[in-house]
Amino acid sequence: MDLSSITNESLIFIHQSWQTQAEVFDHLIDAFVSNGIVIDKEAFLAAVRERETISETGMENGFAIPHGKSTTVSKAAVAIATLDKAMPAGAWPSIDPTNQVELVFLLAIPDAEKGQTHLKILSELSVKLMDSVLVDQLKKARTKAEILQLLSDQKSEVEEVAPMTAKNILAVTACATGIAHTYMAAEALQKAAKEKGINIHVEKQGANGIEDGITPEMIQTADGVIFATDIAPKGKERFKGLPYIQTKVAEPLKHGPAMIDRLITAPDGRFKAADDLTSSATSYGPKKASVMSTLMQAVMTGISYMIPILVAAGVMIGISQIGASFFGLSKEIGNAEMATNANQIIVLLHYIGLTGNMTMRFMYPIFTAFMAYSIADRPALASGFIGGAFAAGLHQTLWGVEGGIPSGFFGALILGAVSGYVCKFLNEHVKLHKNLQAMKPMLIIPGLSILAVFFVNYFLVDPVFGGLNGWLQQMVMQYQDSGKVVLSTIIACLTAFDLGGPVNKAAGAVAIGMAADQIFPLTPRVLAIVIPPIGIGLATILDKYIVGRRVFDDNLRVTGRTSLVLGFLAIGEGAIPFALQNPLITIPINMIGASIGAVLAVVLGAVQWYPLPAVWGWPLVENFWAYAVGLIAGVLFIALGNIFIRFYLIKKKEAKEA
Repeated sequence: MDLSSITNESLIFIHQSWQTQAEVFDHLIDAFVSNGIVIDKEAFLAAVRERETISETGMENGFAIPHGKSTTVSKAAVAIATLDKAMPAGAWPSIDPTNQVELVFLLAIPDAEKGQTHLKILSELSVKLMDSVLVDQLKKARTKAEILQLLSDQKSEVEEVAPMTAKNILAVTACATGIAHTYMAAEALQKAAKEKGINIHVEKQGANGIEDGITPEMIQTADGVIFATDIAPKGKERFKGLPYIQTKVAEPLKHGPAMIDRLITAPDGRFKAADDLTSSATSYGPKKASVMSTLMQAVMTGISYMIPILVAAGVMIGISQIGASFFGLSKEIGNAEMATNANQIIVLLHYIGLTGNMTMRFMYPIFTAFMAYSIADRPALASGFIGGAFAAGLHQTLWGVEGGIPSGFFGALILGAVSGYVCKFLNEHVKLHKNLQAMKPMLIIPGLSILAVFFVNYFLVDPVFGGLNGWLQQMVMQYQDSGKVVLSTIIACLTAFDLGGPVNKAAGAVAIGMAADQIFPLTPRVLAIVIPPIGIGLATILDKYIVGRRVFDDNLRVTGRTSLVLGFLAIGEGAIPFALQNPLITIPINMIGASIGAVLAVVLGAVQWYPLPAVWGWPLVENFWAYAVGLIAGVLFIALGNIFIRFYLIKKKEAKEA
């Protein structure tokens, strides 16, 4: 694509004095409006800012590529600005924290073209800007015509192909959103290989699916493969027998040549030439990936596949509850008698809510299936799914177990890891005659791994978390006659502990019983339900304003918006992905924040006797001002606690890597 064809001189600004992101957006969007490209400035600005919350649009080498997709855009276009003085590092959130933006490309995409056109322009621009010579030329351009000329399809001298050696390597790039970083990593590897005279073919696994797919013929002649991915790549089993290295998707942008040298001279390992075509088990060399790094990638892969389930379930439950609130039935809409209500709208809302709740129960099976998949690939999907079903308590429902206690996200983490590593072990160590190869992926691995998951769940996970829940329930009963501060702290801590899980429900059962007997109101309970999801959601919005950068990855930023909305609907599960990614940070902060908010509200005199924590229950609170003070205090503690602790850990990691 000739990028100069989707811009013009009236959309180009040379050597401007703008020093904030807001100034850049204001002037460039005004230019879009003046050219009839954008009809509604505020609507398009909102779309651009919404995109900024998903992931950094600042890249490296001084450039940024913000973009917005909106129905208010009449045709695809690019506005360009160069700055007289580079913005300070951190002023424009970037994948490279030291990036000082002085070259901006703002893309306007019609909503109807948000798939193919959007990605085509973005990938083309990302690839061009990997040419550091071109970027320097654009920054120094003195005229608008010079910018247009540089963006045309004419090849520059730096793009001439160098003489190639006999070495042939492959690469796969994939980021969480599947957009800019996927293509930029690919271009960085291609550029590094060209400088070294090495043949490379890069497969991009992006938002539009697999592009430039690697063929079996390429694999047969390859000397190794680079996986530059933030999630588990698709089809890793194709590369059995090849030397490989595994890195994050941003790594080639900084160390492309070094990565190629490492692949050739000291790879991380070799994909084992296993007996079956579904294997991607690895035989690691000295640079074996640590168990912790493998597990972290597995958790992130599971979260990325789980998020659509969580979001869809939350939307359906929200529609059901909000719709029912117009009929005064938000609390009763889930009851069985609603299915026979004379009003068909109520019946429909009832089943929409039930479908949302059913969908929510598959959150853990999806998470553990793909967590296990990340560790051991396709052979682990079956046992991973069953492990998640155990964590969600589906076995107790199907077995008719009364009062069963699901293990929740702790069980999901344990059983997902068990499934993945058991399948990995079986894939590496079970050897069969070639005539019996089909039995391995179809019978032996799923059969034995599901059996292993069953035993671990039966003898360890269910008993441990069941015992924990029983102990916590007894503790609540033991302290029910204690002072209101102690009791509020206990109820709030246990409610916030596992975000709708078994401990939460045990605390709820006791708290509701005490409220029914007029012993103690539900104030700490209802506040502790909404404070964690609202607080964690707010953190994903405020981080760049508080510490000047994003501290959550792409997936969690998207989930944060969902968590925020679900929090006002009293659905705590929206914050579960954050607890899965880092329970040692998220859970204590949630418990402390919920306790602060609950105790403060109770001490100031807030009283809520009804089990209505959602926003429509707030008018029933006595002394709502005290309730609001507690809510705000708890939410801010969780938001700021997450931001500062995660920021500290990021800075510590960067200092260690420097």
